[in-house]
Amino acid sequence: MRKITTILALIALALAALPTLAAPDDVKETDRLENAGSVMEEILNVPDNIPQDLLDKAECVVVFPSVLKAAFGIGGSYGRGAMVCRSGEHFTGPWGAPSMMALEGASFGFQLGGQATDFVLLIMNPRGAQAILSSKVKLGADMAAAAGPKGRDASASTDATLRAEILSYSRSRGLFAGISLEGSTLRPDNNANEKLYGRKVSAKEIIRDGAVPVPPSGQKMISVLNTKSPKNTSDPESLK
Repeated sequence: MRKITTILALIALALAALPTLAAPDDVKETDRLENAGSVMEEILNVPDNIPQDLLDKAECVVVFPSVLKAAFGIGGSYGRGAMVCRSGEHFTGPWGAPSMMALEGASFGFQLGGQATDFVLLIMNPRGAQAILSSKVKLGADMAAAAGPKGRDASASTDATLRAEILSYSRSRGLFAGISLEGSTLRPDNNANEKLYGRKVSAKEIIRDGAVPVPPSGQKMISVLNTKSPKNTSDPESLK
């Protein structure tokens, strides 16, 4: 009888622990989103990093914090982060709720060294934003991508910049620079979105339809962007 009682007690403890066992997935997404906000804040507080005029013309921003070289290579491993866009039909409103994203591809893994690297991507036109929200896109093939210029006096009118739908940057060991991510793929991480928001919701529903509010873990990222770049200064005709 005592043995049965002990077994039942152990089963009860195991069942009670199930919510705890499920928690790390939610915590992981929350931490990742908070880290993305911290990366965005740190980078935008340094005036010689992303040129202000480029940020002001970006429709969306994607941040991948602390990507490690070991995460890339054969087998389709990937870096994870978050994408936020300006709200409104033509991307002219305040920055809205984030969608979790995945960055895949071994082509740039060897550039990372052994250190954690942060990536920041600027999405420079509505076509690029809509493509990413709809499906997986390959940078350099499905979308024109270029290493982003940096510095307060960097020219934003180079041919590469004008043609690019995505401008990409990296930060490792405190060094910040433009980086080419051509050959990599970018896609919505719908599993992560479900864990973050507690229900199935697509990237398009989050970003374009306003289906969910900004979660607490995303408040820093949204606040920083609304403070640093409250207005879209792109040519209005280019946003239609």
